Amino acid sequence: MKHSLITTIFALTAASLHAADSGFTLEKNDHGISVSVNGKAFASYVIDQANKPYLWPIYGPTGRAMTRAYPMQDVSSEPKEQRDHPHHRGITFGHESIGGGTWKFPDTKEEWSAITGEEKHSGGGDTWHERMTFEEFMQNPKLALRGKQRLPMVASIRHREFTEAKADAEKATIVELCDYLDPSGKRFLTEERRLTFRVISEMRAIDVDQTFIATDGEVRFADRKDAGLSIRIPSSMAVDSKQGGQIINSDGLTDKDAWGKPAKWCDYHGPVEGEHLGIAFLNHPASYRYPTRWHVRTYGLFTANPFAQHDYGSTLPDGTTMLKPGEHLKLHHRFLFHTGDAAKTKIEAAWQQYAKETK
Repeated sequence: MKHSLITTIFALTAASLHAADSGFTLEKNDHGISVSVNGKAFASYVIDQANKPYLWPIYGPTGRAMTRAYPMQDVSSEPKEQRDHPHHRGITFGHESIGGGTWKFPDTKEEWSAITGEEKHSGGGDTWHERMTFEEFMQNPKLALRGKQRLPMVASIRHREFTEAKADAEKATIVELCDYLDPSGKRFLTEERRLTFRVISEMRAIDVDQTFIATDGEVRFADRKDAGLSIRIPSSMAVDSKQGGQIINSDGLTDKDAWGKPAKWCDYHGPVEGEHLGIAFLNHPASYRYPTRWHVRTYGLFTANPFAQHDYGSTLPDGTTMLKPGEHLKLHHRFLFHTGDAAKTKIEAAWQQYAKETK
């Protein structure tokens, strides 16, 4: 299907033009679509700068940037130790081992030792990482072989078209079709992605509703910790930055104890440019394998991952998910960008309200 980027500016209706500073607008740009609210930048959806689409930058309710800038932008305030994992771009989705039912990521030492980096990989691949990740590996003598082995496995989530893009006084909505392509460019999965932008109780909210469709045969989502919907938080907010950042989930588990645990929501809060801000990440009850497990790291990665079980604990069962031809899998999440911590912002009450919404 021919790509059809929106070619006009999506603004409020003529009847609402007088209130244009108190509603949402969408605007097409060279790399995707940008969202504004009350005349101020909210987020940009970028479709052509990596092997998958992503949201960046994203601005919270006070106008502060709510994600790490690297690798999209070089910011002096981000220390060297925070310039890791270049595939952690804003908000994005990926899966380290996904493909047709016959595609398999190497697991054993024997399988890895048989790979030279010259093999052709078809039918699936790694959409979590990107080429930059393994190109950096190859610059390190200790990691060069692994980089050579992994680079040919990098697959892509390719923007096909925007099927809807509209804005009014209450919200902005972007709906997109994506094709999952193996390293040779052959499609093995289709996704419909709906992004909804709102202001809820003075918080800025982004809903990400995803429907995965097995349009090209059987699909296998392997049990991998590196998978799911992610945001890379501002570097100053990370627990490891030791500036007061904290992770807390709906069961009260904090920091390292929250990693890999199932919970209906998880919150990461801490200092950002002199303010105490937070990101609440909510999982809807209608989402696959609710409550999801959280691949949330003290260095700043924040991921909702329903695909892994055994990778989070050796006593847990294999979480590999199979879709038969024509089957669907749905994920529903909400990001809330707020001031203060989870208790002050009443994230539990916000989740209760979200859970009542029909998906």
